[in-house]
Amino acid sequence: MVLTFPSMSLTSKITLVTGAGSGIGAAIARRFGASGAFVYVVDIDETKGNATVADLISGGQRATFLRLDVSEAQACDELARQVLEKSGRLDVLVNNAGIGHVGTILQTTAEDLDRLYAVNVRGVFNLSRAFIGSMIDRGSGSIINMASIAGIVGITDRAAYTTTKFAVVGLTKAMALDHAKAGVRINCICPARVETPFVKARIAEYPDPEKAYREMSMSQPIGRMATPDEIAAAALYFAQDESAFVTGTAFVIDGAFSAGR
Repeated sequence: MVLTFPSMSLTSKITLVTGAGSGIGAAIARRFGASGAFVYVVDIDETKGNATVADLISGGQRATFLRLDVSEAQACDELARQVLEKSGRLDVLVNNAGIGHVGTILQTTAEDLDRLYAVNVRGVFNLSRAFIGSMIDRGSGSIINMASIAGIVGITDRAAYTTTKFAVVGLTKAMALDHAKAGVRINCICPARVETPFVKARIAEYPDPEKAYREMSMSQPIGRMATPDEIAAAALYFAQDESAFVTGTAFVIDGAFSAGR
């Protein structure tokens, strides 16, 4: 007997990806679009967000741009109202937008922590809260939060960032437990370093960019950084119906970074 398995498809799904103007978010938007989904590309940067939409449309995919500051609760509620009014539902929400900060607690101000918390944690909270009610009413939905390996293990010189990413993992698990019987699945992805345009730009600022690149690559035992497409592949799995039994998971993609910790 030959076993056949369905290909991962999002045909007819309505999806929304925050921070989709570049890097991991743009890769997820492209992967969703190529899999048949309609994609709401959401970003605070209109130029970058519209560039992602143009990229999708040029490939024959369906997408539209919406500008949003995820730290603003009222703006998230209004965006959800617009999406639900236009599309009738949201099948998949990807809370990818996030920001970083380098420093120990001694090099981190309260304002730094508040700034990261507003985007990395409140942003996930705001948009999830804005959409989850409609998902519960329909008895279906997938929320995918972008956490980090810094939400699983402590990271040197990333006190504020690690704090917020542990919070994202905790919020993911709490929501998953609360709404498992309602048919809404909530998972998070925990990557190690990913070779995004943002990371490349930071590397270029080092006195010796080549050395910095090597060191950042070798911090993963596998010997390199992840690609945005590798993270997008995980988001596709969580988004599609074949992962119906998966909820409350913090999925680690870290090239063995945390294996010995």
